Amino acid sequence: MLRPIRRALLSVSDKTGLVDFARELVTMYGVELIATGGTKKALADAGLPVKDVSELTGFPEILDGRVKTLHPAIYAGLLAKRDKPEHMRTLAQHSLPEIDLVVCNLYPFEETVAKPGVTEAEAIENIDIGGPCMIRAAAKNFEAVAVALDRVHYSRLLKDLAANNGCTSRKMRIELAASAFMHIARYDVSIAGYFGHVGAPKIVEGGEVDWPLTMYLSFDVAQSLRYGENPHQEAVFYFESGLKKDYKHACAANAEQLHGKELSYNNILDLDSALNLVREFTQPAAVVVKHNNPCGAATAPTIVDAFRLAWDGDPQSAFGGILAFNKPVDVDTASAIIDSKAKRFIECLIAPDYEPSALEALKKWKENVRLLKSGELVGAPMGLDYRRVDGGLLVQTRDVGADDLDKWKVVTKRQPTQAERDALWFAWLVCKHVKSNAIVLASRERERPESSFVVGVGAGQMSRVDSVQIAIRKAGERVRGSVLASDAFFPFRDNVDAAAAAGVTAIVQPGGSQRDAESIAACDEHGLAMLFTGVRHFRH
Repeated sequence: MLRPIRRALLSVSDKTGLVDFARELVTMYGVELIATGGTKKALADAGLPVKDVSELTGFPEILDGRVKTLHPAIYAGLLAKRDKPEHMRTLAQHSLPEIDLVVCNLYPFEETVAKPGVTEAEAIENIDIGGPCMIRAAAKNFEAVAVALDRVHYSRLLKDLAANNGCTSRKMRIELAASAFMHIARYDVSIAGYFGHVGAPKIVEGGEVDWPLTMYLSFDVAQSLRYGENPHQEAVFYFESGLKKDYKHACAANAEQLHGKELSYNNILDLDSALNLVREFTQPAAVVVKHNNPCGAATAPTIVDAFRLAWDGDPQSAFGGILAFNKPVDVDTASAIIDSKAKRFIECLIAPDYEPSALEALKKWKENVRLLKSGELVGAPMGLDYRRVDGGLLVQTRDVGADDLDKWKVVTKRQPTQAERDALWFAWLVCKHVKSNAIVLASRERERPESSFVVGVGAGQMSRVDSVQIAIRKAGERVRGSVLASDAFFPFRDNVDAAAAAGVTAIVQPGGSQRDAESIAACDEHGLAMLFTGVRHFRH
């Protein structure tokens, strides 16, 4: 059913596009405008005829604006059923006008709490009360009332009015109502999340997590994807609500694409994995990821050296992979990447930033290579870790902050050298980002002992010794003198025997197997050093 708009109530925090929209309503359709405080001033300053909401309610705004639209004169005009005679008689009896359109958006709660140093008092004052009530009332009575939240809705509504001679269609009102209810739900979720009940665990005494009985998640559409993991699967990418550009956390979801064709589903997964690994390091670091596993990683005094060492970890697997850096890409690094003799091919490159000439060189290198700027990598990955299963959702805190080098325990007769310790720490950090069962072989450069690099990776095997043997095969001759990290304990000594035979000199693993003594004895027989971390890093 078509419904004319004769009277509109406007109360917005974000006034983008408001004046042009309101002017169209007045000049084209003769709509009467009623507005609250700041919204009324903006419309009046633009020369539009507008009444203050107090003229409708007969009551002024009070309590510093906390109460201005919470009044029967507002809600009767919104909620009255136009096809119910007793409702219309009630409006007439009390001289209450019908309201046909609500234009409202809410106090910027998400933006406020995202600001560094925001106080609880500031957060509370940005919890909107009247706005959600008006939006909900208008949406509930969509048979007669339209509700618009932003300039996208303004545009759609004006097109609908133009197509229907100044009336709104029922289809449009339903669509706007659905958006309105979703908007309010998201708003409430963000408020609940701020107070620690939704979206983040509440840490209580003893470091335990107080999980909410019900979890509501809020995500916004970032972009459509050509397809999912495979061409027959449809896909779209959402980013976490509240992840704003002005207060952004550096991550793949918030990265700015500077060049190349659109990202794919698999690209985004790999970019996330690569960036989360490379942010583990404070030294200049480079990571190559393929199929969600690192096939190369390195730290070095310079980014270009880190890149060369990382790529050489497994050049065959690196072809067509994802590159990530924890420092801005300079000209030397860009030149090394595009070196025509190396015949390299990468899908994506992500870094905190690029030197202008480096960016231009990379853009000219390949038309389709995706170049992304993440911003400075500060802190660990944010939020919770979610995994969808059929009929449910697995939620856990992220695997960060558990490692303490000072708590590592040497369990063998031989102590590791300092160079081995450094290489073991590097290998351990890489290992936590490899699919389990995970084995990482790493070395230190003799000429530049401050450089560490991966020489072999064994990932995602059902048997741990198979992962060991794959890593050894990948490393080739470079396995001699390397160190080994295992994401979980060795169930049998065969892992140690295989590593020692290949030339590994030191091992780090969590410990905790019933056969730990056998693995320790094997290390002592072969003259290897072994350390227990007491921490496991499964990545399924």
